[in-house]
Amino acid sequence: MLSKPLSDEELTAFEANRDIAAELEESVRQMLAGDTHPVPLPAVIAARAKTGLSQAAFSALLGVSAKTLQAWEQGRRKPSKAAQTLLKIANDTPEILRKYAV
Repeated sequence: MLSKPLSDEELTAFEANRDIAAELEESVRQMLAGDTHPVPLPAVIAARAKTGLSQAAFSALLGVSAKTLQAWEQGRRKPSKAAQTLLKIANDTPEILRKYAV
């Protein structure tokens, strides 16, 4: 569930009551204990990573600009249905796409 943004006063009060040193110490303790959770990659980044291609090469292979690919990777835009299909192929069988890379 998403909560509403804090007002300036609420944010100021929140920041005033934080103990950053204790929060960092707790984070380090959790990391050293192995109490971490992987951050999932967006599907487009995972698909590109499996092909081993650069953004420039992968975007050329998909027939989109590098800026479009970057927007997909950063979650600012969503790929078309056709591009989503190509991304699924890249994810499942990256060697097929690598075969056609320039």
